[in-house]
Amino acid sequence: MDILILIAAMIVVGLIVGAAAGAIWKDNRPIGVKGDYIVAVIAAILTGLLDWYVIPAMGFSNTLKYFGVALEPPMASLAVLWLIRVAKK
Repeated sequence: MDILILIAAMIVVGLIVGAAAGAIWKDNRPIGVKGDYIVAVIAAILTGLLDWYVIPAMGFSNTLKYFGVALEPPMASLAVLWLIRVAKK
């Protein structure tokens, strides 16, 4: 059940980051609005799942796992969207 909550939360995070990308990079959407949302959601889900499983496997505490899941997916989504914009120039 925790994994479903995590995936739902990462979908919300991805949608928020996709919307924020429009405010950050005005008039620069090389893959379109839908593309930004899709890429941000996929990046957030993958990063969140990676943090969920890898951080405990490395021997770190649950506190660090939750901290990583909260902070890393939005940053990774923004980084992927930025890389797409740089690559499309």
